[in-house]
Amino acid sequence: MRQSQTILTIRTRGQDLTDITDEISHWLHGTGIRTGLLTVFCQHTSASLTIQENADPAVRHDLEVFLKRIVPEDPHRYRHSAEGDDDMPAHIRTMLTDVSLTIPVGEGRMLLGNWQAVYLMEHRARGHSRHLVLHLTGGD
Repeated sequence: MRQSQTILTIRTRGQDLTDITDEISHWLHGTGIRTGLLTVFCQHTSASLTIQENADPAVRHDLEVFLKRIVPEDPHRYRHSAEGDDDMPAHIRTMLTDVSLTIPVGEGRMLLGNWQAVYLMEHRARGHSRHLVLHLTGGD
């Protein structure tokens, strides 16, 4: 059994879903581990992770619109606003999604479905540098 770990830094552009599949795949290939389990962990409370369709950009748009509808950025609804009016809504959106993903690895690649990609979801209005811990356990 072997393990490999790294931290990826991803720069976001503000509220958006950023496809990080290629960055993860590039690192994964360099580990030499062919079969195992990959954990992706987001070290933030106002950004999250998801596996979602990568074919139609309308899916990402609809997901963003849905999250804004169920968690509005209305400063009158929340006490916490230490970093701005989008701060508490970002925390709630993170709570409703995932900060950690577990992805099986086979033949040296993530075993995602045909239309699946890994996305970093930025829930804040402005861009940030986000840190993701990648941890792979497996073997040849």
